[in-house]
Amino acid sequence: MSQKVLLSSKEINIILHRLACQLLENHTDFKDTALIGMQPRGIYLANRLKKILIEEYGVKKIDLGFLDITFYRDDFRRSDKPLEANSTKMDFLVENKKVVLIDDVLYTGRSIRAALTAIQSFGRPAEIELLVLIDRRFSRHLPIQPNYRGRQVDAINQEKVKVHWKENEGEDIIYLVNK
Repeated sequence: MSQKVLLSSKEINIILHRLACQLLENHTDFKDTALIGMQPRGIYLANRLKKILIEEYGVKKIDLGFLDITFYRDDFRRSDKPLEANSTKMDFLVENKKVVLIDDVLYTGRSIRAALTAIQSFGRPAEIELLVLIDRRFSRHLPIQPNYRGRQVDAINQEKVKVHWKENEGEDIIYLVNK
């Protein structure tokens, strides 16, 4: 198994600031917008973006939620091992809000499809956008595309994108791993 660095900590930081600026352009004061990090790994990206928007760009308040999609996935019954659900944290309704779903890697699109179903439990959003750090564009099973992308990667199916966050792996770095 070999791996190569796709993005260093510095490059990730630059991309996070660019994504924050793009969100700011489209949502200005975030009054009617909610950021929703998809469990488990989208929460790190969502937290970072919220922190940048508040601390560096002066946004006063941002609704931030975490969405677990475990039992909304179309493949959850196919695993031999028992699934462990993550916690959903949504302290607000998404009714008539602009929702930005946030995940680290867009691969087949199945997780996003599950999130679109799961989010309906919290109301009917006015609009839903998708923000991803890494877009694996040649691996889609469903017609889903991000509104905001950090980096587009042309990885073949045997390759895996591994995102490491300082919060749980001790460093910010992204690898392309060849199995």
